[in-house]
Amino acid sequence: MSDLSKLCIHSITTKPWGLREAVGKYASAGVSGISVWQDAVAAQGEGHKATGDMIRDEGVDVACYVRGGFFTALGGADRQKAIDENKRIIDEAAVLGAPLVVLVCGATPGQSLFESRKQITEGISASLEHASAVGIKLGIEPLHPMYADSRSAVNTMTQANAICDEIGHANLGITVDVFHTWWDDRLEAEIKIAGQKNRIFSFHICDWKNLPEDMLNDRGLMGEGVIDVSGIRKWVREAGFSGYEEVEIFSNRYWAMDQDEYLAKIKEAYFEIK
Repeated sequence: MSDLSKLCIHSITTKPWGLREAVGKYASAGVSGISVWQDAVAAQGEGHKATGDMIRDEGVDVACYVRGGFFTALGGADRQKAIDENKRIIDEAAVLGAPLVVLVCGATPGQSLFESRKQITEGISASLEHASAVGIKLGIEPLHPMYADSRSAVNTMTQANAICDEIGHANLGITVDVFHTWWDDRLEAEIKIAGQKNRIFSFHICDWKNLPEDMLNDRGLMGEGVIDVSGIRKWVREAGFSGYEEVEIFSNRYWAMDQDEYLAKIKEAYFEIK
């Protein structure tokens, strides 16, 4: 491919840049969208409406707001606090002008993953009418099982589809991230199911490096590792998804380099996806 009309970059991918600088650089590079992280808006210090207006004034689209979730807890009061927090995040997304909040659903040491998934389902259900009322969609992001201890008890597309089936709301869908799902032998089938039910809401790309030095902050550029990014993208597209392809990379190595060089590498890696 030779155009950038589907390329979106998460603000955390170029973390050393402030949000205003990142948006300006993305726009100059021809990048079409940005997925905005909460901390980037807070650091900007201008509020969500002004920040959203600034992004759009640069000709860049706000693809999503990251992140909600973390619905699980040992106590009921803490679970209610999480629901209230998610409603606040949903309101922020609406003011920012983002159509989607990505959910990292949570997991709590000391309780089973089955209980955590039950609490996640309940928490999402309790947040959905509020999201629907302000025009925001929620995307469950299955996380790699290495994060099942404390980040997310939803680790497969199968589990995410099951929660969507149980809740049954048009504003609830799935965020497919190749970093978290590439290993799953049911991935193609579950992407197809999600597509048939119109619930693929967003698509994240990067790569899993062979023997990463850090399991959180050593992601690779597309083509740098072992993920068949092209193949998964083909499945997602065949399932009917036509939205942004969001580059989300946590990397101490890339954060330490010149970010203009890094942005050029992102574009080059994106063009190389067949």
